[in-house]
Amino acid sequence: MHTVTTIAGSDSGGGAGIQADLKTFQELKVFGTSVITALTAQNTLGVSDVLPIEVSFVEKQLKALIEDFSISAIKTGMLFSSEIIQSIAHILAEVNIPLIVDPVMIAKGGESLLQQEAIEALRNYLLPLATIVTPNIPEAETLSGRKINSIADIKEVAQILLQTGVQCVVMKGGHLEDICHATDYVFFQDGGSFSMQSTRIATANTHGTGCTFSAALTAFLGLGLPIEKAIEEAKKFIQLAITHDLSIGNGHGPTNHFAYQQYKDSCEVIIHET
Repeated sequence: MHTVTTIAGSDSGGGAGIQADLKTFQELKVFGTSVITALTAQNTLGVSDVLPIEVSFVEKQLKALIEDFSISAIKTGMLFSSEIIQSIAHILAEVNIPLIVDPVMIAKGGESLLQQEAIEALRNYLLPLATIVTPNIPEAETLSGRKINSIADIKEVAQILLQTGVQCVVMKGGHLEDICHATDYVFFQDGGSFSMQSTRIATANTHGTGCTFSAALTAFLGLGLPIEKAIEEAKKFIQLAITHDLSIGNGHGPTNHFAYQQYKDSCEVIIHET
């Protein structure tokens, strides 16, 4: 069985973070391991507190996994501080494992999950090591320092991010003002690009969508799929998770991490060359 790793924060509400990642790994039949960077007290209504894990203990968790497991792919999620980012980047620079960086910055309820000074560390230390980075529009704006108001802006920002050394940028378009479609944009170092379009689902239950997408992408890469196919299947995974969402809690409920295997043959994602 293929082994994958998530380096992220714990979501006590179970819809995002480590919990979402491990559920996704289970659904895709890979063995999930984890490095916890922070504990959060949260539910579907929001985050009430964050307790970062000591940097030395984050390092010990990651080193323990690398020493024992043959890891096929690693993802990062909530990293919180520049110290944590630099410490894990130092370790990951010594191994040759595909790395997916989900630049988690803001919780669904608007709470900050990444310190301001950590943004530069993420850009300078982690992106150069990454196989894929998966920002949404606000995260891409923050990482690039540019506003996105058009497709031309998306292409320009993607090029800025590619200059950090990351091999591929998957820019998630869920925040774009398109009431009918959810379109994601993919850009590669070699100049190749394409977009993925699916039907926009009208639901408030979107807690953990970014975590779930990047976890699915990590699992598919860990299983050996080519990057383009892994990205497409991850798009299908999150589309089905949102379509068959779970009405749990009184706020932004979670997606359904167990919808893919049951419904995958019914999901359509339209690919366009860009």
